Amino acid sequence: MNHHMKALAFTLALVAIAACGSNDSTAASTTPIDIPAEVAVAAVLPLGNKELAQRAVNAMFVDFDVEASEALLAPDYIQHNPGVPTGAAPLLGFLPALQEAGLRVTTHRVFGEGDLVVMHSTYENAQAFGAETLVGFDVFRMENGRVAEHWDNLQAPPAQTASGRSMTDGPAQVSDVNQTAANKALVEAFAREVLINGRFDTITDYIVADPGAYLQHNPKIADGLEAIGPAFAAMAEAGQALTYTRVHKVIAEGNFVLTMSEGTMGDTPTAFYDLFRIESGKIVEHWDVISAIPADMAHANGKF
Repeated sequence: MNHHMKALAFTLALVAIAACGSNDSTAASTTPIDIPAEVAVAAVLPLGNKELAQRAVNAMFVDFDVEASEALLAPDYIQHNPGVPTGAAPLLGFLPALQEAGLRVTTHRVFGEGDLVVMHSTYENAQAFGAETLVGFDVFRMENGRVAEHWDNLQAPPAQTASGRSMTDGPAQVSDVNQTAANKALVEAFAREVLINGRFDTITDYIVADPGAYLQHNPKIADGLEAIGPAFAAMAEAGQALTYTRVHKVIAEGNFVLTMSEGTMGDTPTAFYDLFRIESGKIVEHWDVISAIPADMAHANGKF
C-alpha cells in the first residue's frame, strides 16, 4: 500500500471511530477531523440534495449573501414563481431589497425524493411576495450540486382556523422511509380516485376513518374525516368549490407525500399543494397551500 492509500485508510478509520463513538449523529458529522491535504477530496463525502437546498435557502433568505447564493444557483436557473423572472440573475438582484425589508424564513419540514427537495416554510415581512406573512411550499430541483429549478405556492395564513391548528404545526420528522413507495402509491391513488374522479365513496380506503383522527391544517376544515363533506359544501355554496383537474408531481419520502396539482376554486384557475402524512397505510394528517394561478407571469415557464 503506497503512502497516499495508507493516509486515506487511516483518515477513513478516524471518521468511522468518530461516528461510532457518539450517539448524536449531528455531532458525529460535524466533528472536526484533520484530513491530510492529499486525500481531502477523496475522503470528504459530497452534501446530499436536501442539505444543498437548505444551504441555498440560508444563503439567499437568511444571510442574503449574493456571492454564496450565486455559487449555489445554476446560471440557467428555471423559475416558476409567477412574479419572479427566470434565471439566477433576477433572483440575486432581488436579495438586497428582501434584506432591507427584513424578510425572515422559518422552515418547518424538509424532505425529498431523487433530485427534488420540498420545504414547508413560513415567510415573515414578505410583502414583496404578496403579504406580511405567507406560508409556502418550495420545491427545488437539484442538478450537479446546484439549484436548477424552483416551484412554489404561497398563501397568507388566517388568524383563526376551523381545527385550531396552524397551517404549519404538527410532526416534522421523516420516518418509515422503507414505506416510501407504498405511501406514494396510496396518495397517487387517492388523488386520482377521490380528488380528480370524485369517488368520495372510496375515501375510507385512503384516510383514517375514526372520528376526529384525521388531523387537518386547511384553515377552513375541522379535524376528522367527517368534517370534509360539510366544509366542501360550504365552500361550494360560497362560490369557492374546489375542483382538481390534474396532478403534476407527487414527491414522497417516508411518511410525507406532497402533491402539486391544478384545478379551480370557483371559476379561478388554482394551484393546490397538498401535504399528507401517512401512518400504518392510511392518511392521518393534511396540510395545504392554495393559490390562484395568475394569467400573466414574469416568465414563460408556467406555474408547473
